[in-house]
Amino acid sequence: MERGAGDRTASALFAGFRALGLFSNDIPHVVRFSALKRRFFVTTCVGKSFHTYDVQKLSLVAVSNSLPQDICCMAADGRLVFAAYGNVFSAFARNKEVVHTFKGHKAEIHLLQPFGDHVISVDTDSVLIIWHIYSEEEYLQLSFDKSVFKISAILHPSTYLNKILLGSEQGSLQLWNVKSNKLLYTFAGWKTGVTALQQAPAVDVVAVGLMSGQVIIHNIKFDETLMKFRQDWGPITSISFRTDGHPVMAAGSPCGHIGLWDLEDKKLINQMRNAHSTAIAGLTFLHREPLLVTNGADNALRIWIFDGPTGEGRLLRFRMGHSAPLTKIRYYGQNGQQILSASQDGTLQSFSTIHEKFNKSLGHGLINKKRVKRKGLQNAMTVRLPPITEFAAEEARESDWDGIIACHQGKLSCSTWNYQRSTIGAYFLKPKELKKDDITATAVDITSCGNFAVIGLSSGTIDVYNMQSGIHRGSFGKDQAHKGSIRGVAVDGLNQLTISAGSEGLLKFWNFKNKILIHSVSLDSSPNMMLLHRDSGILGLALDDFSISVLDIETRKIVREFSGHQGQINDMAFSPDGRWLISASMDCSIRTWDLPSGWSNISLYSVVSLRPLPTDYVPSVVMLPGTCQTQDIELSEETTEPSDEMIAYDSPEQLNEQLVTLSLLPESRWKNLLNLDVIKKKNKPKEPPKVPKSAPFFIPTVPGLVPRYATPEQNNDPQQSKVVNLGILAQKSDFCLKLEEGLVNNKYEAALSLLKELGPSGIETELRSLSPDCGGSIEVMKSFLKMIEMMLDRKRDFELAQAYLALFLKLHLKMLPSEPVLLEEVTKLSSQLEETWIHLQSLFNQSMCVLNYIKSALL
Repeated sequence: MERGAGDRTASALFAGFRALGLFSNDIPHVVRFSALKRRFFVTTCVGKSFHTYDVQKLSLVAVSNSLPQDICCMAADGRLVFAAYGNVFSAFARNKEVVHTFKGHKAEIHLLQPFGDHVISVDTDSVLIIWHIYSEEEYLQLSFDKSVFKISAILHPSTYLNKILLGSEQGSLQLWNVKSNKLLYTFAGWKTGVTALQQAPAVDVVAVGLMSGQVIIHNIKFDETLMKFRQDWGPITSISFRTDGHPVMAAGSPCGHIGLWDLEDKKLINQMRNAHSTAIAGLTFLHREPLLVTNGADNALRIWIFDGPTGEGRLLRFRMGHSAPLTKIRYYGQNGQQILSASQDGTLQSFSTIHEKFNKSLGHGLINKKRVKRKGLQNAMTVRLPPITEFAAEEARESDWDGIIACHQGKLSCSTWNYQRSTIGAYFLKPKELKKDDITATAVDITSCGNFAVIGLSSGTIDVYNMQSGIHRGSFGKDQAHKGSIRGVAVDGLNQLTISAGSEGLLKFWNFKNKILIHSVSLDSSPNMMLLHRDSGILGLALDDFSISVLDIETRKIVREFSGHQGQINDMAFSPDGRWLISASMDCSIRTWDLPSGWSNISLYSVVSLRPLPTDYVPSVVMLPGTCQTQDIELSEETTEPSDEMIAYDSPEQLNEQLVTLSLLPESRWKNLLNLDVIKKKNKPKEPPKVPKSAPFFIPTVPGLVPRYATPEQNNDPQQSKVVNLGILAQKSDFCLKLEEGLVNNKYEAALSLLKELGPSGIETELRSLSPDCGGSIEVMKSFLKMIEMMLDRKRDFELAQAYLALFLKLHLKMLPSEPVLLEEVTKLSSQLEETWIHLQSLFNQSMCVLNYIKSALL
């Protein structure tokens, strides 16, 4: 049975929680200093929102609300963070909510510059607009011919009041006074495009980064170049100066290297190679601190400290995710708090679902760790292992030896990893003798005890290794386990069975201990991948024909077959109880298959329709969750409107007129109506409650040498009752009035509704007041009996009719024989009640007979 989304905007079962492992992209970061908290904060962009980190511990302090589109540039002042998306940009307060939005550009904004109470924005058509922040009004607009002067960088020079410096892709620079709207000076440039502008610690001095890789230290007051530096790594991406007493300038490059230049000696003093695996998006020295903040498109934010004698920076703190698409993810352990993920960037990382401080990277796999330590980091890139394609993890013996086994792209040997030490393990597991060189490892698994690893090869061989010693412990089959490549291996929870799937279309069951074949199953198509739920013994097989087969490893038979995916199935997962199978496919859909049901999702908190979907059902397109746990942008009423699959079933008050229907009232409303006198007698207090006497303001004393308090006088007068006996002055209740109306219009629904709202004591009071001695009348009592007849005739509120009638007879039984009108109504009611009960009793007897037969018969 296939499950899917009920409408076009959300899943019927699952709700987006949060995105993990997002820290940075190619947008330069922004560093701010909080005067209130006396610390630095760094803001990085992650798509449609941005993160703010405390530099001291690099802990996440805020996640902004999402914008409609991806952020294309950012800037910040002491109060607000500005983020542009498309031709619009917004101002965020408290690093979270939008407080101002500025609209007016016709092209995409790519530069922002805070300017006191104003902010400057520049789009790709070289239109510059100055805005007043709090009124959101346009103060000034400047248009440039982008074929002559296309703005590529902007800077507000220190102490230059109302002036901005603009750099262009053509190489020239212009100094403008934005208050008077005048061009003050044009710098000829250096015949190559300007990529970065940065204020130097000295007044009037600006660093200009060029497309050629040059950094020009230029005095803009006298238009003269003070010094030139050149990097051979491509265009300058960003520039920053140390302000802690060391005359050092850092310049970023597109290849991830950082050059450090001594401004006094005018020479290169150090290189930080491979600071990032992609271009340096932004780098900033913290004011008066030896700390450098860098970020890049490799999804990494790093802080470097310069405390060595040679001026080289070392990594102090970092937040890093994967920089390439993932190849496999799995939960580590049973608590669901850690997710292991392998990526095409060659790293194995662990992400916490609780807090980012528990994230950790197990690093790149290295072919020879000792060689890297001996020859240094420069040799690390050449000895890294290829990306991990498959891995298996078990935490049972993680404190004793390696608990993760992984196979790599195009490699025969499988690497072991240690989760506790967060590093690659001690062994590379591979068979010693092989006839071919193009054999690779294709499938791995670890036993639940953590002692053995099972590795399947493309040659059809399956080997078993000891995880503690790395020793080969045997192979399945004589020469090979399968004729084709191994597509999946799995070991049951008791180390009794090993299941393997081969590309030739066979599924085989082996004895784990003696490696003997037990059973073989022929599949309709070649298997693509395999997944075993050890607790339930259910095996899921994804086939090359885009279908899924589910087997029971005890009976070794196919118990379910699912079809519906339109592309290759990439991964599968079982729910913890093994009742749901979730599959992800290259058709960009995630489907949930019922085996039958139950899991921690929306179905626990609201009504969800679980109708089987047709094979041609088109699943809905849903929005991916953001990094914040609570979504900030609420869906409109139109998008949250439920579809046919999501409409909750509203049960009618009565399914059929021929069915006896009970009320929805709790038993406490009607079950003890006949025992109210006993309950009141038990609950009667032994003595009346005493009102505490109020103490006098001055406590009286008895005259004498020894002071003594005076004994308060006892009031022997009996207290008079405050209850007024109304007697015949009592008015008729609403229930009596509704019964009188029922005699006229023969409608008793209103009277019954009033009675349903009362408690047991209130019901007894109303029924007792029906008699003429208590203010009622014979007509009202007759009307009550007709109301009971109506309830029995409609077969609704059946138990209430029985309870109300029983209490009525208990209260007024002595009076009924003396009143012919009431006696006639009771006689008709008795025959009607007897007829209904005989019919019910026959149905009960029939059901009991069938149940007794099922219990005792040998079926």
